[in-house]
Amino acid sequence: MSDYSIIQKDFYRESGKWLSTFQIWAKFINPNLHFVYILRKAQKYRKTPVLGIFWKFILRHYQIKYGYQIYPETEIGEGFYLGHWGSLVINPKAKIGKNCNIAQGVTIGQQNRGRNQGFPTIEDEVWIGTNAVIVGGITIGTNSLIAPNSYVNFDVPANSVVFGNPATISPNTSATEGYINNKV
Repeated sequence: MSDYSIIQKDFYRESGKWLSTFQIWAKFINPNLHFVYILRKAQKYRKTPVLGIFWKFILRHYQIKYGYQIYPETEIGEGFYLGHWGSLVINPKAKIGKNCNIAQGVTIGQQNRGRNQGFPTIEDEVWIGTNAVIVGGITIGTNSLIAPNSYVNFDVPANSVVFGNPATISPNTSATEGYINNKV
C-alpha cells in the first residue's frame, strides 16, 4: 500500500478499489471525491509559490461551490472520507488521523476560552456523524464513533461511542465496525 499516493488512498476508501489516474478523474462527478482531490493538491503544493497559489485559488472556488470549509493547512491523514455532500467546517489547526469518515453538517472547531481552549485532535479510524460538533483542545481517541447531532467538548477515550447533547460516552471495542470500510 505504501506505493500508492495519498489521493489514491483517499479514493480507495470510497470504492475499495485501487484506481489509476484516469479512473480517479472519472470519479470527479462525485462532489466529495472531487473536493478531496483538490484539497490534497492544495496541501501538496502549499509551500510551492506558483502551484501553491494556483491550487489554493481552485480550492477556494470549490469550497464555495460545495460548502466545505477545509483548508490546506489542516493536517489530515490518508484514507480521508467525506460521506456526503454538504456544509462542513474544519478549523485549519485541527488534526485528523487516517481512515476517518466525516458526514455533512459537521463542525470541528476552536474553543476560545475555558479549560479546553484550543483545537481538536481526531485520532485514527474515527467516524463522525451528521451535524456533530467537536470543539476545543480535546482528543477523540482511535476507533471512536461520534453519533449524529452530538456536541463534544471533552476528551473521548479510544474505543468509544459518543452520543447526545450533552454528550455521553459508552465504551465499545467495536465502535466503528461496519462504519469505516476499506481501510488503508
